[in-house]
Amino acid sequence: MAVQTVAGNATTASPDLGPAAALSCRECGERFELGPLFACASCFGPLEVAYDLPTGSPEELRKRIEAGPDNIWRYAPLLPVPADVADKPNLNPGFTKLVKADNLARELGVTGGLYVKDDSGNPTHSFKDRVVAIAVEAARAFGFTTLSCSSTGNLAGAVGAAAARAGLRSCVFIPHDLEQGKVVMAAVYGGELVGIEGNYDDVNRFCSELIGDPLGEGWGFVNVNLRPYYGEGSKTLAYEICEQLGWRLPDQIVIPIASGSQLTKIDKGLQELIRLGLVEDRPYKIFGAQAEGCSPVSAAFKAGHEVVRPQKPNTIAKSLAIGNPADGPYVLDIARRTGGAVEDVTDEQVVDAIKLLARTEGIFGETAGGVTLGVTKKLIEAGVIDPTLTTVVVNTGDGLKTLDAVSATSQATATIKPSLDAFRAAGLGTA
Repeated sequence: MAVQTVAGNATTASPDLGPAAALSCRECGERFELGPLFACASCFGPLEVAYDLPTGSPEELRKRIEAGPDNIWRYAPLLPVPADVADKPNLNPGFTKLVKADNLARELGVTGGLYVKDDSGNPTHSFKDRVVAIAVEAARAFGFTTLSCSSTGNLAGAVGAAAARAGLRSCVFIPHDLEQGKVVMAAVYGGELVGIEGNYDDVNRFCSELIGDPLGEGWGFVNVNLRPYYGEGSKTLAYEICEQLGWRLPDQIVIPIASGSQLTKIDKGLQELIRLGLVEDRPYKIFGAQAEGCSPVSAAFKAGHEVVRPQKPNTIAKSLAIGNPADGPYVLDIARRTGGAVEDVTDEQVVDAIKLLARTEGIFGETAGGVTLGVTKKLIEAGVIDPTLTTVVVNTGDGLKTLDAVSATSQATATIKPSLDAFRAAGLGTA
């Protein structure tokens, strides 16, 4: 099979990507052979993976999945990866905990069941390990030797770690003012880490230029020329949530928005499960969450617009600070189609939500998790999220990456001399 190429990038003639059949344009529907492509040659719309999904009984497919490994490769028959993917050197992310958050539910007045999908348990402590794992398989299939990305932090670490494990070179690009914890976590894996003066949108523009330059020869940019494959990793969140709920759809799910790809792909995953008969087809609502300081999709939703007007980010939730989100219009479509909404919260509400989740469930989420829970709380109080229905909140990363957000208000209760008298005098231990 001949593969269409992108300038400066390697390809192979017959990529082994399992059930992946083609790339399909979201806008006009034109199909392209599998390759390192990300934009339609006819209308410049975004491309996504189209599949020849498994046929046969849902019961047999469920058994096949349940017999698989305790990571995303249990869903290999539904992903653009080779059948032997579990045998290759990779970080094996996924199948993270779905925590039944009863303490948090009581605090928020939720009676229908509240769950936190906690992706901080992935190898580099964020959901980005899922998407990068899929992108690595595409990079291998197309003969790339360097793995790269533009990143707000978590993706840089995930790419560095996955490349190290796969034996690939890595060179990743980040805004110059990221949280120090994320900088260290991206740098420690030994690849090149380059800070760009500017915000994420500036970084992304730079990467788009590099991809067409001879310097980018043999480079797989996970969120540019490998983006259609990379995005498919987010579907595994949908698969896991439904399997962990006993093969049923949640009634409501709240998802953070950066580029918007995670939300759109979770919806795609839910729709695939319905088509395959793995879950009962019934209504569900999807809600998107943004920080007020970078809320272009929320603003468009509230204004009733179909397009998203870019914003200049100014928020502590740097992992969500994408002012011109590529999937913004598709997020609007999904929120409206499912009867959901897109909302935003202040940085102060983000911090409060981080501490609320930690205090009630022992889960220390990063700022993106604070955004998601903050929006959940706000929408429950506004009567938009129904507290009598099963609700899933997605926590995408570990709070240890964003310590600065809560460090000022999370200090030692007291410092005392090492004596019982001092302990009693401080009024401690009596609550």
